[in-house]
Amino acid sequence: MVEIFKIGYFSIYLFGITITLGMILGTIVMLREAKRKKLYGNELLDLAIYTIAASVVSARLYYVLVFNFSYYLKHPIEIFFVRNGGLSIQGGLIGGIVFTLFYTKKKDINFWKAADAFAPGIILGQAIGRIGCDVFGIPMKKGYLWGVNLNSQIVHPVQIYELLLDLILFTYLWRKRDKTKYEGQLFIIYIIGFSLIRGAVEFFRDNPIVFGSLSVAHITSFIIIGFAFFINNKIKNNNINYKNSESNKIKVSFIEYMIILFIGISGTSLYYYIH
Repeated sequence: MVEIFKIGYFSIYLFGITITLGMILGTIVMLREAKRKKLYGNELLDLAIYTIAASVVSARLYYVLVFNFSYYLKHPIEIFFVRNGGLSIQGGLIGGIVFTLFYTKKKDINFWKAADAFAPGIILGQAIGRIGCDVFGIPMKKGYLWGVNLNSQIVHPVQIYELLLDLILFTYLWRKRDKTKYEGQLFIIYIIGFSLIRGAVEFFRDNPIVFGSLSVAHITSFIIIGFAFFINNKIKNNNINYKNSESNKIKVSFIEYMIILFIGISGTSLYYYIH
């Protein structure tokens, strides 16, 4: 990991900073959307905070169980050494959804309405957090200009691939907020879109192979996409008479587009400056 500075014996890493920043900005966007959808109260802030915590725990557990179980079986104490790396964003997504289903049912909150409100903030937080990730891509066959020199090899900057693709997905979701045809549609688009992004970027990373050239992350993406389509059909049929009261009421401003562009440019610049 890239160390930015130290406070006594405690090191502050770039990954920790970008993840924290992503969580903060993502939560701000989540709560803004929740308020716009008239989902008020401290319960929504609690939901955002608890879901983030649940996602971090499940991201670690999924990595331990699926990516390197044999190693952690021999070294169980290292399961708790999160600072050494090892978080699965797909595992975090699955755990976050499971927790949100439980919490919204307990607090009598419309799950799909909350999920639609949170979707743009989630992908924005993921995009920003990816900037500091220390998992690089496989070596390039040719030394393309955008490659990164790592241990005397030019590798794919998969963090930037995912950052830019996540921002494109965020922009799409941000534009479509008032154009959904049923509650849950925006969240389903996020789930499918992110899984496709993760699957595409995975071809440039080095993870445990399951079948042919397909890795664990590929298989996880396929499962998530298949489940998302199944759920999408169910909620779509249950919302045949749904009328979007927000239709044609939102226009993405020039400033918002500039903020998205700024995040992409500054994040990419920071990445290449450090590496």
